[in-house]
Amino acid sequence: MRVRDVIVLREAVEDLEAGRDFYDRQETGVGRYFLDCLLSDLESLRLYAGIHPVHFGLHRLLSRRFPFAIYYDVSDGLARVTAVIDMRRDPAWTRRELGERTKP
Repeated sequence: MRVRDVIVLREAVEDLEAGRDFYDRQETGVGRYFLDCLLSDLESLRLYAGIHPVHFGLHRLLSRRFPFAIYYDVSDGLARVTAVIDMRRDPAWTRRELGERTKP
């Protein structure tokens, strides 16, 4: 399904920044590489939004290079990215966090 646009919500931007900072603390420059890879994954949603399996009520796209998942929904021709979460986290934490972020 093609979408008109991909919208990255503020919380998801904060997730990306936290991931970048984490990897930069590991080794200089890796944070930039992390961000480039995740932005490429996000861009792929323009073509592939909606084909990914649903976990915790949202579609989940797994990053190709890093152990991160992009959680998003699709409606009205838009892909809305709710979270970019490290897959090494406790699944119970992920479920709670996504539940908080998707409350009306």
